[in-house]
Amino acid sequence: MDLSSLTPYIRRAMDHRAHVGWSLPERVIFDYELLYVKDGELEVQVEDQVYHGIPGDLFLFKPSQRHAFRSFGPIPLQQPHIHFDLIQQPDSPDVKISFKPLSDMSETERGWFRPDLLSEPPFRLPNHFRLRNPFPIESLIMELIQEMERQLPYYELKARSIFLALWTTLLREWGKQDQPDWMTNWEAFLLLKQHLLAQLNRPVPLEEMAQTSRMSRTSLIRFFRAAFGVTPVKYHLGLRIERAKELIQFSSAPITRISEELGFDSIHAFSRAFRRLEGVAPSFYRRNGS
Repeated sequence: MDLSSLTPYIRRAMDHRAHVGWSLPERVIFDYELLYVKDGELEVQVEDQVYHGIPGDLFLFKPSQRHAFRSFGPIPLQQPHIHFDLIQQPDSPDVKISFKPLSDMSETERGWFRPDLLSEPPFRLPNHFRLRNPFPIESLIMELIQEMERQLPYYELKARSIFLALWTTLLREWGKQDQPDWMTNWEAFLLLKQHLLAQLNRPVPLEEMAQTSRMSRTSLIRFFRAAFGVTPVKYHLGLRIERAKELIQFSSAPITRISEELGFDSIHAFSRAFRRLEGVAPSFYRRNGS
């Protein structure tokens, strides 16, 4: 999934409090729900897995997953939560929040289930997160709830921007837990990216990239792909093509000269690479000027 295509629709955001012993019977939902345990304790069952939620824990309930929960422990439960579509659809404003099991749903309701994109790459998110540092996520959740409750002018735009900040924070937190090498090698990646940005006039061999990052070629490819979704060679090619787009749009230099300045062997090699990444010929940007 292309992360740039995210257009979240926030269906509900509220700070819910419940007494000890409160429970929610088994249900399935049409959308996603992000639930944060701020106070109290929560026993959560998702399909056949049971979790014990404590303050600072985060739960993600996905479309069509059976789940139920109950509050227990010595103090009342505080569980701020958000219902959302990851990608807004034409019927997003009409879809309701479900409190039913699948067996009680009508055919119309069964057509409201969103595709579960969060169980697939690049996300592969679990149902339960034990956050190492819950404060940033808690702050963003509470800010989002406040924005949705106050409904000031342009609140929907503001709420979406807060959600995207929340989502980025959550993905980075999960990346630390799921792929610890991703964070361990981050300094090496930053060093390599700086080097590649300074070498847009030529292709950089993989061996040179490995030496710059102080990693083996095999490790560099594996960890870089895990972090950025592409190989370092393709990443550098993308940087060179982006530079070419700028020069085509904002200079009058011939496209042949631009391809030479960026280190391509021929205009044909440049055009093939450009089409492969952009889907159009280089001249498209010269004609359209945007």
